[in-house]
Amino acid sequence: MKKILIVFGTRPEAIKMAPLVLALQQEKGPFETIVCVTGQHREMLDQVLKIFDIRPDFDLNIMKQGQDLYDITARVLTGMRDILRETQPDVVLVHGDTTTSTAAALAAFYQQIPVGHVEAGLRTNNIYSPWPEEMNRQLTGRIATFHFAPTPLSRENLLKEHIDENRITVTGNTVIDALHLVVDRLKNNPVLAEKQADILRQADYDTARLDNHRKLVLITGHRRENFGDGFIRMVTAIKDLAEKYPDVDFVYPMHLNPNVRRPIHEVFGCDGNNESIINSKYVNSKYPNMFFIEPLQYLEFVYLMEKSTIVLTDSGGIQEEAPGLGKPVLVMRDTTERPEALSAGTVKLVGTDYDKIVGEVSTLLDDAEAYRQMSQAVNPYGDGKACERIINVLTKALL
Repeated sequence: MKKILIVFGTRPEAIKMAPLVLALQQEKGPFETIVCVTGQHREMLDQVLKIFDIRPDFDLNIMKQGQDLYDITARVLTGMRDILRETQPDVVLVHGDTTTSTAAALAAFYQQIPVGHVEAGLRTNNIYSPWPEEMNRQLTGRIATFHFAPTPLSRENLLKEHIDENRITVTGNTVIDALHLVVDRLKNNPVLAEKQADILRQADYDTARLDNHRKLVLITGHRRENFGDGFIRMVTAIKDLAEKYPDVDFVYPMHLNPNVRRPIHEVFGCDGNNESIINSKYVNSKYPNMFFIEPLQYLEFVYLMEKSTIVLTDSGGIQEEAPGLGKPVLVMRDTTERPEALSAGTVKLVGTDYDKIVGEVSTLLDDAEAYRQMSQAVNPYGDGKACERIINVLTKALL
């Protein structure tokens, strides 16, 4: 029996690796599946593990107050040393572009264990945008033996870097597998769907407001490169949009980072002192259609995303997920490693430019034809069978 060690540590990684973990565990024959989490995102990671009912075999629990990239890299690298020696896997699977992925891949390399890179080949070719993700994915790509590219363009990126074509497989993105699992669960379980609605009501947003065709703009923002002036421009644009469209709801599940919450306090003039916005969701009552809520678990977020009209984000994974639900995505970044969505027309870049954010959101709210074109464009990120393709490659290579 061959051993496959799957390593992840952040919420996005957990979402995208969860369906692969479940699919491998269902195989039960040729593979022993071992799961190691690093805890790079502690609370948000644990939420995803609970949703998919995944119990890790190892937990490095590296999260420390005030940690930086040096700390994360060192803790993952040294923590993986003993786990690799104990488990002696035949292959280590890592995902995407996190510091966890790169450090775990490097640890496997030091013990000459093959690495499989899920979501391989994404590139902006600017090592500082997004930072540190672009360099993380490039470094992991140099170490990997198996490259599971989500799209043909990702495959082309790898070929340009002289990766052997026989080591590259276009699989689609596992996030679509995860999305299908969750959406099917919500549609087939009314009690579960109502539970998500109740959780949102408790978080001070009642989805019943969306009855009678009220529109919803769902917002996320947390990228390091946008901290400072970029976030001020983003939040100012959101404030002015909320004022311009009083009949549209704007819902922003706030990341826990104070660098995200302080600009909200500054721009919206939130009730209370500076600490109140960092630790709570209450905002100025001048904007009754603007809802700042605490971070959502994946299940509630998918439920809310399915009900949204537009998604305004600086996230990477949402650029893949939202089009799968027919939702136009405006990306508050200047570059994206997912240009397939730009070409398909499901995504537009607006950066942190105030005029672009206000202009593009307004167009989608006011122009039915512009909205139709984006919402009905074909999602380029797959059909929900990425995990099946990955397992087929591993079966042929290892057995």
